[in-house]
Amino acid sequence: MLNSAAFKAMAHPVRRDILRRLRAGPLSAGELAESYSMSKPSLSAHFNSLRAAELIFATREGNRILYSLNVSVADEVVSAVMELFGVDPETQRAARGEHVQDS
Repeated sequence: MLNSAAFKAMAHPVRRDILRRLRAGPLSAGELAESYSMSKPSLSAHFNSLRAAELIFATREGNRILYSLNVSVADEVVSAVMELFGVDPETQRAARGEHVQDS
């Protein structure tokens, strides 16, 4: 079951932008910080919110932290939003020519 923390975390435009940037692959905290003009503690609070909602993973590599998108939770959020608006995600995937999983 999708936790409501995911929707709350995505309510902030900076956090949505972080998720968009992570779609391309993992980025370090420093790489992400270069895109925003805010203090490190403020940016860290955004990372913590996304991690608490399980939308991102944080992995330590030496002295840096790499963030990556948790695709399974992101997919749950998309499915929940589509369901809210009466759109069947499997039908949409099939319409785009993507593989549809058998239930």
